[in-house]
Amino acid sequence: MLSKRFVLALLGLSLSSIAFGTAQAQTALDDVMKSKTVKIGVPTDYPPYGFVGPDLKPIGLDIDIANLIATKLGVKAEFVPVVSANRIPYLQTKKIDLIVATLGRNEERAKIIDFSHAYAPFYQGVFALKTTEIKTFDDLAGKTVAVARGAMEDEMLATMAPPTTIVKRFEDQAATTAAFAAGQTQVIATSVSNIGILSQKNPSLGVEYKLLLRDSPCFVGIGKGEDALRAKVNEIILAAKADGTIEKLSQKWLKRGMGDLPL
Repeated sequence: MLSKRFVLALLGLSLSSIAFGTAQAQTALDDVMKSKTVKIGVPTDYPPYGFVGPDLKPIGLDIDIANLIATKLGVKAEFVPVVSANRIPYLQTKKIDLIVATLGRNEERAKIIDFSHAYAPFYQGVFALKTTEIKTFDDLAGKTVAVARGAMEDEMLATMAPPTTIVKRFEDQAATTAAFAAGQTQVIATSVSNIGILSQKNPSLGVEYKLLLRDSPCFVGIGKGEDALRAKVNEIILAAKADGTIEKLSQKWLKRGMGDLPL
C-alpha cells in the first residue's frame, strides 16, 4: 500500500513539474512587455542584411525588421550582435528573445526553436552591371560568368544556363568577386549577401540583380514553445506584408521584391 501511494505521489509530482515547466516556457512575451525591452540577435558583418554604418550603428534589412517588431510591440529594441554559430545558443539560453539574422528554417532547427512567418528572401542569383542586358537565362549565351568552383551557384548554372555560356570558375567567393569587380567577366553568379559586400566596397560599380538561381527565405527565430511571442511576431510580419512595408524594405536593401514568401 505504501509503495502504491509512493508511486502515485511521484506521478503527481512529475505531472506538476511538467505543468510548471510548460507554464515557465510561456514567459517570453510577458518578460518583454514587463521590461519594455526586446533583445534581438542581429548580424553586423553581413551586408545587406546587417552591417555597421558610418555612425558605427547597425543598419540593414534585418535591423529594419528588428526595429519594426520592437516598434509594433511598443518596446525598446536592444541589439545583440550574433553570428551563425552562436545565434541559436543565445536564444536557447535567453541571452536574446528573438533572432533576426538571415535565419533559414530546416527540420533540425525546428526541433529546438520555433520560427515566424518568412520576412525576406535570401537568394543566390545572377548579377551584372546595370548596362548589361540580361532578362532571361538565354541572355547568358556567349557571356562570361564568374562563379566559385563547386559552389551551389556553379551547380545551378550547369542546368540553367545555355551551353554557350562561358563559365569561368575561381577557387573561392573572394576570388570570384574580385575577378568580376576587375572586369574579367561580364556576369557573376553568387549570393545576395556577397553582392551586398561588393556594393558596399564599390558603390560606383553599379551592380544589379538580374536572375534568380535559388530562394532560401529568412525567418525570425523564437524560443521553443513561446507560442504567445510567436503569434505576436507573426501578426506584425503579416501586417507588414499586407501594407507593403516588407516589400519596400526588400526593394531598398536587396533591389528585388520579396516574391511569394512561405508562411
